Amino acid sequence: MFFSSRCELLNRLKRFLVGASVCLALGSVLLLQHKLDQVRDRTTVQIQDLAQLPKGEYLKPALLGYHHLTADLLWLRLVQVIGQKRNTADEYEWMYHALDVITTLDPQYAYAYQVGGTVLSELAHRIDLSNRILEKGAEANPNVWWLPFNLGYNHFFYLADPSRAATYIAQAARLPGGPAYLPGLATRMYAEAENPEIALEFLAAMWAQTDNRDVKAELETRMKELIIERDVRHLERAVSRYHERNGAFPKRIQELVAIGDLHKVPEEPFGGEYVLDATTGKITSTTHPKRLRVIRPEEAIKPPQ
Repeated sequence: MFFSSRCELLNRLKRFLVGASVCLALGSVLLLQHKLDQVRDRTTVQIQDLAQLPKGEYLKPALLGYHHLTADLLWLRLVQVIGQKRNTADEYEWMYHALDVITTLDPQYAYAYQVGGTVLSELAHRIDLSNRILEKGAEANPNVWWLPFNLGYNHFFYLADPSRAATYIAQAARLPGGPAYLPGLATRMYAEAENPEIALEFLAAMWAQTDNRDVKAELETRMKELIIERDVRHLERAVSRYHERNGAFPKRIQELVAIGDLHKVPEEPFGGEYVLDATTGKITSTTHPKRLRVIRPEEAIKPPQ
């Protein structure tokens, strides 16, 4: 009898402690809600309250299964303060902390990663924090194409790293649900990153994996365009070497073959010809005179200071 009463007492105490921990965890969230609700002007919300949230790693076990609900509540509060005014650097740090907590409680909250990553790059100009939350999201949601896409955007437009950007865009292109333009965008980024061979390998892999004839035809066209870019660069390097030795450009490409600077003039994949401008040393294709490229990072619209 005594043993049974003692076990019952311990069970009651255990249930009390569990209930208290849940109440404490949810209470901290509700307190944050109450504080925010007391502020009439949303542009002056005291965002520093977000900094008081415990880390997600500590909060999640205490919620005992209510972590999805808590993540939803925190997200609803966070969206009321995101972008409502010109926030300070500290406030954006606290926003990142809140995003980190939310996505630790619910790692599959893909929308929170996307919106948070965009706000941190476009409004806060904190590319480090933006990339951190997007990388976390991409790892937790490996089939969501827009997370690597946003990482590619950051690396191209803000970090001036088109090669890394192209890698992310190529990753996004392989995921389900992505727009049809992603493979072409990745190709142009690889070309701009002085690495057309990688782009050709990527397109060849894409070509091998699809059975759709229209898609295959489009990929073949893109590969031919990239071959032109590769050939033009190869020819211009030979022209540059000739100019360094002779102080002038050759009159025709065939001169480079005659003196051994070129093994042969490559075939233009669309059936055209490569033409040398003897004044500038530039090479163009008769079928595709416009070079394959995307916007250079230095030409991109800069964030406001």
